[in-house]
Amino acid sequence: MIRSKLLPVGVLSLLGTWPAVAPAAPSHADIPYATSASGEALRLDLYLPQPAGAPLVVWVHGGAWENGNKSAMPMDPFVERGFAVASLDFSPASKARFPGQVHEIKAAIRFLRAEAERYGYDAGRIAIAGASSGAHLAAVVGTSNGYAELEGALGDHRGESSEVHAIVSYFAATNLTTILAQSTPFGLNIREPALARLLGAAPKDAEPLARLASPVFQVDRSDPPLLLLHGDQDPQMPINQSHELEGAYEQLALDVALVVVHGAAHGGDAFFDERRTELVAAFLDAHLRRELTSESTQR
Repeated sequence: MIRSKLLPVGVLSLLGTWPAVAPAAPSHADIPYATSASGEALRLDLYLPQPAGAPLVVWVHGGAWENGNKSAMPMDPFVERGFAVASLDFSPASKARFPGQVHEIKAAIRFLRAEAERYGYDAGRIAIAGASSGAHLAAVVGTSNGYAELEGALGDHRGESSEVHAIVSYFAATNLTTILAQSTPFGLNIREPALARLLGAAPKDAEPLARLASPVFQVDRSDPPLLLLHGDQDPQMPINQSHELEGAYEQLALDVALVVVHGAAHGGDAFFDERRTELVAAFLDAHLRRELTSESTQR
């Protein structure tokens, strides 16, 4: 199911899959972008296509807000299509309770804006993308442009903007006040301890923080276009989570598309086969490359 004015109909006929291979080596590895509140260096990897000047996508890995790292970067097909990708490391929730991880990601975006000329990508418009808990964090970042409580003060480039101009969400949590009620028993075994780490308590015992951490409550008319992908058999992040954020966007007549991957569970190659890759690439083209071209023509 796809609901959008944004994606060309012809894209839907593309078939085929991308092979499950290890990601390519980054063009620049382990670039320090800030120091965490606990004093640890935070680093990112850059994947740059040729020629220089590509629009930038910031990738936020998943791992229940606690595990994973920047090497879990499935965006090679987008680098091949001419997008630069910055894959971030950030503190686990056990060291950076919400909104600590969001503060770190926003510091990375400010760093990436400040260093665009040095590394040779175009940061005039930036997309943020993520999977699972990383998609949750990406959606929080994307729906909180200019929100002081979620901005933080990490890094050396606080004069730069942390704004993003498009969001790609692969099977995210979007409403932490409803996700447990929607979850399967298997999902509860994973989500309950993960949310307790993220928030410092169960969502019902930390409701103001759970609402702050829920993109559905942050949506306003200034929010960027959003593309959601979710499997209809996901036992860990219920698909209703993507429906809720889609609904919040639709209430304000914002640009949103939901791609339901039928039969898919939590992750897997189906989200990065050629068909879905072309859908995502078309979305990124529409909101990064094409709009940059239009803006530069008008100047």
